[in-house]
Amino acid sequence: MAETHVLFVEDDDVIREATTLALERDGFVVTAMPDGLSGLESFRADRPDIALLDVMVPGMDGVSLCRRIRDESTVPVIMLSARADSIDVVLGLEAGADDYVTKPFDGSVLVARIRAVLRRFGHAGGPQGGASEEDASGERGVLLFGDLEVDTEGMEVRKAGASVALTPTEMRLLLEFSGSPGTVLSRDRLLERVWDYDWGGDTRVVDVHVQRLRTKIGQDRIETVRGFGYKLKA
Repeated sequence: MAETHVLFVEDDDVIREATTLALERDGFVVTAMPDGLSGLESFRADRPDIALLDVMVPGMDGVSLCRRIRDESTVPVIMLSARADSIDVVLGLEAGADDYVTKPFDGSVLVARIRAVLRRFGHAGGPQGGASEEDASGERGVLLFGDLEVDTEGMEVRKAGASVALTPTEMRLLLEFSGSPGTVLSRDRLLERVWDYDWGGDTRVVDVHVQRLRTKIGQDRIETVRGFGYKLKA
């Protein structure tokens, strides 16, 4: 099995070295960079399997770096933030990050979160449901919701016939919704099914990803059911 290459951008020397050693002990290949500009250069040169970005790094902050990476790739991104209530967490998620970890963190927790993200990206499939259509070639697996088409086999989405580019996390989220159209899905269920959390997590991750998904498939396609969660309009 191929080794997983992690790009780690962190300006604190002690944290960078200690975290690199911890990840390497768990079998990861790590490229550690002290600032955002060198991190971007490394990303473009090495094309890592996952990027681990501290929010506050010099040269180019982690949020800006995440945005640049997302412009070029759907590679998974995890942000590191020193404060759980920081606006930087939301900004990082809005920039395209798939998850975040609060510092200080335990090495085993970080490894578990990395592996959870990698599992999601390695298998973007999900439940299937809704109104399935068979085209002239006999192909199945296309779910129709108005002008929205979700191809659960080809992992493609089209809106009014135009292709919609989704990250793997956004695709998994949409598959979860399209598997139960008209059904209210709680944030906790989405955290468990999409983010692979078997414990309660920060629901801001869900809220920001739902908002990002809305901007791509239509703001009125996913309805907020106050106090309960979200549902895809059938």
